[in-house]
Amino acid sequence: MLFIIGLLIGAIAVIFVLQNVTIITVTFFVWHITGSLAAILITTLLSGIVATLLIVLPGSVRNFWGYRTLEKKIKKLGEDLERQKELTFFARKTPPTAEDIARIEEGVIQKPRE
Repeated sequence: MLFIIGLLIGAIAVIFVLQNVTIITVTFFVWHITGSLAAILITTLLSGIVATLLIVLPGSVRNFWGYRTLEKKIKKLGEDLERQKELTFFARKTPPTAEDIARIEEGVIQKPRE
């Protein structure tokens, strides 16, 4: 499907170039560029695409690394949840000893990180 869309876009680009062979001069500040209308328009379009990518790329990279960090946190939280489930299951079958209760009250058992 993408191949067919690519072929269509390529065909449209070729037709555009063949219909716009007029030579023009573009002036930008002190620069004067002479070339076919189609070449100058396509060059302008490509520079706009490159500028857009340069603007969007840093945010995309930042989002990617943030996503990876969140995935690691989710995995760790899942492991913590499984461990808590096992402890809860164990606690149902084995009541805590006086030593366990004392350790909990003293705060020896670490609280989960936020």
